[in-house]
Amino acid sequence: MAIKITGSGSYIPTQIVTNTDFERHQFLNEDGSTYAVPNDVIAEKFKDITGIEERRYVENNLTTSDIAFFAAEKAIEDSKVDPETLDYIIVAHNFGDVKHGAIQSDTVPSIASRVKHNLKIRNPKCVAYDVMFGCPGWIEGMIQAQAFIKAGMAKKCLVVGAETLSRVVDVHDRDSMIYSDGAGATVLELTEEEGGFLSHETASFTYEESEFLFFGKSYNVDHNPDIRYLKMYGRKIYEFALSQVPLAMKTCLDNSGIPISDLKKILIHQANEKMDEAIVQRFFKLYKHTPPENVMPMNIKKLGNSSVATIPTLYDLILKGKIENQELHKGDVVIFASVGAGMNINAFVYRC
Repeated sequence: MAIKITGSGSYIPTQIVTNTDFERHQFLNEDGSTYAVPNDVIAEKFKDITGIEERRYVENNLTTSDIAFFAAEKAIEDSKVDPETLDYIIVAHNFGDVKHGAIQSDTVPSIASRVKHNLKIRNPKCVAYDVMFGCPGWIEGMIQAQAFIKAGMAKKCLVVGAETLSRVVDVHDRDSMIYSDGAGATVLELTEEEGGFLSHETASFTYEESEFLFFGKSYNVDHNPDIRYLKMYGRKIYEFALSQVPLAMKTCLDNSGIPISDLKKILIHQANEKMDEAIVQRFFKLYKHTPPENVMPMNIKKLGNSSVATIPTLYDLILKGKIENQELHKGDVVIFASVGAGMNINAFVYRC
């Protein structure tokens, strides 16, 4: 018996925003002063650091719960489960439904409740709830789902990661170029197969690190200071991630009993290409190994950083043959890992 992913689905928004689209923006410093470097230079440096050339934004009529439903519906169809037999629907997000042009988040009812409603599930014993855990939210939802199944409290769970970060960014902040929208979903079941979940690790660093990502006012001093936007201390996050994420990944892999030589893929939160590459390099260095070629699939170049959605969308796109030169096969050992607001870190080791 094993707890395995039996279906996956994703929703990739249709609106493509390229780096050149930001050349019309007025980027400002934190104090509201004009940023001295021209926008084309900003965009080029941004691409060199993050690897991002494009990102996706949702259409104006869609919200987080809408795209979460789209991904969930595809995962259920892929798994061939009867949605009425789901025991839990866990939706990871951070900002709820923020409608186009709105300045307030809507989280009542929960996003998971809205997804369950849109799936037309009548079964009241199908419990729907949200996870707000920063970018590692989908992984944490998966860890919770497998724990429910392992404890005998569930047999089938749907876990969704969905976010519309384009609705909460300050257009005058250069960091707004990182963020994007998207949704990914997976169905987790108790099966007769071998493999599945092998180990997991989670940690919350809140003593000094909790405010590395936060809500703050616009850099434009003429804007309403009471309207808040997603802000971050990028350098602090970078240094924190490089020092802590490889250690958490190593603990997780060691607890699985799988040797580093048997690890086939690392599916890591698509936050920043250079940061992710450095994390993987440090992770393998802990074992005195060099990362093998193609061990870390990436889709950040075209999809940007969609927070909780980056890993489940990446996983689904690999399975659907939409990531070049990347495949997953039965028996492959994969480590999923993420870092984000909180500051939270988590990982799980999984045999396909």
